[in-house]
Amino acid sequence: MAFLIDLLQILGGFIVGAIAGFFLARTYMKKYMKKNPPINEQMIKAMMTGMGRTPSQKQVNQMMKTMAKYMD
Repeated sequence: MAFLIDLLQILGGFIVGAIAGFFLARTYMKKYMKKNPPINEQMIKAMMTGMGRTPSQKQVNQMMKTMAKYMD
């Protein structure tokens, strides 16, 4: 009987730890991505120029807004 209680406590600890770790990692990554975005205006301009388009600032701003929407 004591073995079963110990096993349940260990299993419960793993579950609580996994849930807490998930939310801590998620919060950290959101903060990191907001501080260091994976793409910036220069990258968007280079990408559009590479595709044969000359991007206007309005197009770049629109794409940055779209990227920011998906990062939240």
